[in-house]
Amino acid sequence: MVKNKTIIWTSAAVVLGMALAFFGTRSIDSQTDLTKTATFVVTPGPLTVDIVESGTINAREQIIIKNEVEGKTSILYLIPEGTQVKKGDLLVELDASSLVDAKIDQEIKVQNAEAAYVNATENLAVAENQAKSDIDLAALTLEFANQDLKKYIDGEYPNELQKAQAEITLAEEELTRARDTLKWSQTLSNEKYLSLIELQADQLSEKKKALDLELAKNNRDLLVNYTYKRNLAQRRSDVSQAQMAMERTRRKARADVVQAEAELKARQAEDQRQKDKLSKIEEQLGKTKILSPADGLVIYATSAQGGGFRHNVEPLQEGQDIRERQELIYLPTANSSNAGIAIHESNLKKVRVGMPVVVTVDALPGRKFAGRVAHIAPLPDAQSLWMNPDLKVYTTQIFLDGNDSAIRTGMSCQAKIVIESHDNAMFVPVQAVLRVNAKPTVFVYNGSQFEPRTIETGLDNNRMIHVIKGLDPGDIVLLTPPLKTAGVDYQAPEKDSPNKLSDMSLEQQKKIKNRKTRQKAAE
Repeated sequence: MVKNKTIIWTSAAVVLGMALAFFGTRSIDSQTDLTKTATFVVTPGPLTVDIVESGTINAREQIIIKNEVEGKTSILYLIPEGTQVKKGDLLVELDASSLVDAKIDQEIKVQNAEAAYVNATENLAVAENQAKSDIDLAALTLEFANQDLKKYIDGEYPNELQKAQAEITLAEEELTRARDTLKWSQTLSNEKYLSLIELQADQLSEKKKALDLELAKNNRDLLVNYTYKRNLAQRRSDVSQAQMAMERTRRKARADVVQAEAELKARQAEDQRQKDKLSKIEEQLGKTKILSPADGLVIYATSAQGGGFRHNVEPLQEGQDIRERQELIYLPTANSSNAGIAIHESNLKKVRVGMPVVVTVDALPGRKFAGRVAHIAPLPDAQSLWMNPDLKVYTTQIFLDGNDSAIRTGMSCQAKIVIESHDNAMFVPVQAVLRVNAKPTVFVYNGSQFEPRTIETGLDNNRMIHVIKGLDPGDIVLLTPPLKTAGVDYQAPEKDSPNKLSDMSLEQQKKIKNRKTRQKAAE
């Protein structure tokens, strides 16, 4: 079964190939009349492979003057374009009314910030002075508490104890004397020499002295056991409280000083910030008058950019609103010029820095200017890409040789970049070359009909393509080759692999069908 399928597929492929060959031969044979067929005779000669792009002339050495005022502002005065100016001449004057009002408001803020800064400075001095005073007072209180403790232990208590002991001694002596007196008074009273009242008085005096002695002893015991301990604990507590008060005072003083310093730094920073704002406003006011930084010819940036699709901006004029960093004026400082062009990405691989360029200026007919490719942008032009995402062009700068005063900024030009130049080369029109099986192919007349021939090609200039190998001088090439030959040829399965087509995946078979459909559409 598999063998039968292989035979069927092989037979179909052979029949299909014979049919294509037959009809292809007929179509070509039908055009063997060279007088009725578009042909090209291969003749060696000079060939220049170049790229031609339109562009704009710019000054190579120029000063770009931009608007440096923040936000949006209006133009009050604008020097006429083309004016020859000297260094220091007024070029543009911008509306400064809002900046003048902002300056007055900012000056008030600066004065308030300065007053707050001075107040914070004095508050710091007061806080430092108060902190020193509080710490000194706390230290003095602690010192007095220590002295009171030592004075009580070493002075007051011993004196009180000695006084209590002296009172006891004195009371003992007085009690002894009172007892001796009472003893004699009793003797005299017994002998009737002393009255009873006098005896009772001596007895009362003896009792009083005894009570005085007991009271003195009690006072001493009270002093030793209670008063001394209480006063000692009180004075030690005073010392401890004074120490803690000293620590609290130091911490509070440190905190007050730190807070005052922080307040001073904040006020100083705020004062500096407000002054910087004022300086910035004054600087912005100074930038509302744009003076010429050098001698030169005034060219508006809108004129130099050329306008059109890529630079759709209105011309610069008085009363116009402009934005920050917007280019206003170009001031050329020399006669050297550039040509700015945009190269399409399809030609980018052909162009290199240093290649020669021939520039023609629309305003100077009949004149040609030599130059070279100086710079190619590494990325596509963002504005063109934004306008048309499918269009990718790369901005390229071309330096023109010499300093011709006739070339002026803003002029339109044509730049022809010379990719290759051959004095004696073979070439054919680009429409005569097809790619058959991924190889460049032309149809050459062999005397009776046109037959395909594989060639080796170089670069092209969109009109002619350089033929390196495969053609000889005098060969006649068909300019209208059959497009169907450029399709993907179908190959039948090999005999030793009968299951090759049957083993294809559905996706591969689908791809083959799609290729055949595209071939038929191209035919």
